[in-house]
Amino acid sequence: MSCFIFRSPVKIIYGMDSTTVIGREALSYGKKAMLVTGKKSSKKTGALYKVLDSLKENNIETILFDEVESDPSVKTVRKGTEKAKKQCIDFIVALGGGSALDTAKGISVMCTNSGDITDYEKSDFKNAGLPIIAVPTTAGTGSEISKFAVITDTEKKIKMLIGGEAIIPKIAILDPELTIMMPKSVTAATGMDALTHAIEAYISKASQPMTDIYALKAIELISKNLPKVVLDGENLEARENMLIAQMYAGFAFSNASVALVHAMARPLGAYFDVAHGLANALLLPKVMEFNRPACKQKLKQVAKTMGEKVHGVSDNEGSLRAIKSISNLFSETGLPKSLKEVGVLKESIKDMAKDAIVSGSVLFNPRKPSLEEIIDIYEKVY
Repeated sequence: MSCFIFRSPVKIIYGMDSTTVIGREALSYGKKAMLVTGKKSSKKTGALYKVLDSLKENNIETILFDEVESDPSVKTVRKGTEKAKKQCIDFIVALGGGSALDTAKGISVMCTNSGDITDYEKSDFKNAGLPIIAVPTTAGTGSEISKFAVITDTEKKIKMLIGGEAIIPKIAILDPELTIMMPKSVTAATGMDALTHAIEAYISKASQPMTDIYALKAIELISKNLPKVVLDGENLEARENMLIAQMYAGFAFSNASVALVHAMARPLGAYFDVAHGLANALLLPKVMEFNRPACKQKLKQVAKTMGEKVHGVSDNEGSLRAIKSISNLFSETGLPKSLKEVGVLKESIKDMAKDAIVSGSVLFNPRKPSLEEIIDIYEKVY
């Protein structure tokens, strides 16, 4: 019998108004926090003030670091780390989408480890980071419970994947009310991001029984609720289901890894600033077409989970229905359908493919791609 390891945060608090307990929960980590967030969105939605109020009510001093960009850079992590060290903070509250949460993870571990964040792309952290309370305002990344963070090295034009138990948040707060103000396009892209996490974790070579359970439940919830929240952003029940679903997907990929879609998506962000969720959404259907010969049985299960009738049909036919269901869901989001639409230059495809094929995520893909096959997928999506 194989032995598996499954990692998760210490505590998950979810449901309406769960933001109000942040200050009380934070008391066990100290009296001085850094609140890491984006430049505008958390202020615009009011999420920032809800968190600050909860911390203030519990007499916790808060240092605000609101300089996180859409794709967090090495420079931003360095700047945040310098401020955190200078202010001698005890813990971090991360508020926002995946960018804010990933930045907080980078700051957390660089406050307790030597060197520079760029030293840890393929190395483990010796020391645990400062405690993190993660509060997502989007429903897609799963970063609030995952052991991964993506930080962009703008000089090398690469998205570094850092990871390990040292960066898993101590507490995840899932408050659906914080996601209501997400624009339709962000709702759609982050939802497709979560779907990609779940599907890739399910077909990953590193999948295991527990990750399969979480992945399939995430797929089920996303396929039922993503169209609802895209159509009606104030549907709180669907918003809550999407938050739970993306967390389940986070459990799955954090323990089973992602695969080829992510390997190909990262260069799109590094070269052309394509948002991560949108990059995944654009690539997912075609990459699944490529992977289908190697995971027909699992894709048939994906089809069933997404509501397709597959009883009595072959694995081949069932897997084809999965691809169709994924493509149909993507179409319902109203997102762009091609790389050309989002500003990708065709002459960069070969360079992006070279970056993708050396990504560690490729190792977990059910079908090993060649450079030419990755180029072909990019061109089909172009």
